[in-house]
Amino acid sequence: MKTNMVVAGDALELIKKVEEQSVECVYFDPPFNTNRKYRLTTEDDSVGFDDLFKSDEEYINLIEPIVKEIKRVLSKDGSMFFHISAEQMLIPHMICRKYFRRVQPIFWKRSRSKNNIKSKLGACTDIIFWCSKVDKPKFNMVYQPLDDYYAKNSYKNQDQRGYYALGHICYTKTQAPSREKSPDRYYILEHNGVQYEPKYGWRMSKDDLEQLVKDDRIHFPKKPNSNPYKKIYKHESPGKPSTDYWDDVHSIAQGEQARAYPTQKPMKLLERIILMSTEPEDVVLDPMAGSGTTGVVAKSLKRKFILFDNNPDAIRISRERLDLK
Repeated sequence: MKTNMVVAGDALELIKKVEEQSVECVYFDPPFNTNRKYRLTTEDDSVGFDDLFKSDEEYINLIEPIVKEIKRVLSKDGSMFFHISAEQMLIPHMICRKYFRRVQPIFWKRSRSKNNIKSKLGACTDIIFWCSKVDKPKFNMVYQPLDDYYAKNSYKNQDQRGYYALGHICYTKTQAPSREKSPDRYYILEHNGVQYEPKYGWRMSKDDLEQLVKDDRIHFPKKPNSNPYKKIYKHESPGKPSTDYWDDVHSIAQGEQARAYPTQKPMKLLERIILMSTEPEDVVLDPMAGSGTTGVVAKSLKRKFILFDNNPDAIRISRERLDLK
């Protein structure tokens, strides 16, 4: 199947036409089984869809065959991201576990507290199941903003480069590698007449550590028998390595991005997903594309995209946003 296209039709029938192991990333954002009707505005009853199912079995019959096909089209180290509300996570979780070796939930805090909720807890969290056929899929580190407390209290040291925090370069007891399997992690570093030999080994090779010492990027302690640290400069920090809790990406309702479809997701969310799981020229598939945000972000990041949807409004909106005829 060609890439950089938006195709109208049934997701299951269309994905069967995609070549086996030809896709590096799939973002699957199906109906949530919420028993609700979604519309762009209360005045306009035309743009949107009905998330109505007679039973859980009917819902399973919709999504499970698609998940099975997603597994087929994914590359060996590719990833599927199954997006669902926290309230309806059970069925998707069971299906993902059935077809994929590795399933890691990502918790997206899509909104703040809701003052209009009176009789139940406010729903502000979605789950994105990150699924792969192997234990270690393709992965690029992505970053989240430093929290205020960490930024204020960690960068207290200073040298000619600027303020820096301390990063561990020695293993702890529970992390220590085997001396037999990793003898290169156990060595002596000598600096200014002092020898450093951490009991549980170094986190890097001797060559790499000596290069950091040469570049004055190692903080040597004043106290005897203490371990050195790596200098992490505030002005060089891209943020903190991302966790499985995403509270820094806000929904369309709380951001400046214009909404073209009732369940449209923010571009920043798709940007993080695509950056962490693909390289330029990789193929990203969205079998229920809605407003086409997956394609818009993939295109901006120089990835190829394939979008499906059976809603004429979704197809029109996606093609307009992607400047496709």
